Amino acid sequence: VPVTAFFRRFEEEHSAVFVKAGEGLDVERRGTRAGHQYNLLGHIGSNTSGVVVEPYLITLTEDSDVFPTFQHAGMEFLYMLEGEVVYRHGSNLYPMKPGDSLFFDADAPHGPEQLTRLPMRYLSIICYPQSSAG
Repeated sequence: VPVTAFFRRFEEEHSAVFVKAGEGLDVERRGTRAGHQYNLLGHIGSNTSGVVVEPYLITLTEDSDVFPTFQHAGMEFLYMLEGEVVYRHGSNLYPMKPGDSLFFDADAPHGPEQLTRLPMRYLSIICYPQSSAG
């Protein structure tokens, strides 16, 4: 085995995205029309893992509506930061408070079913195969 084989991984470029507090990118997604505010906290496109990860800080206010019918490819992880919600995934309902999390297959209908206490903020991390990107 050549000595250079041990150092091959050190030569590869690996991306990192640093976002200072309050400097995420406001983006529009399907829930925007229901008053859901999406703040993208980083994005790395093509990478060696084969997985695309999209971390969002989502905010719902008094102007927001329920939207329990999101559906998209991949997996999603939610972590409640503020407020309370009853979140639907398929036919199941999950009452969520700060500190609660939910991890699920995002191909099933999902989303806020009941906005219990506003304002509400949660971290949403969506992961899907790089081949599904775009």
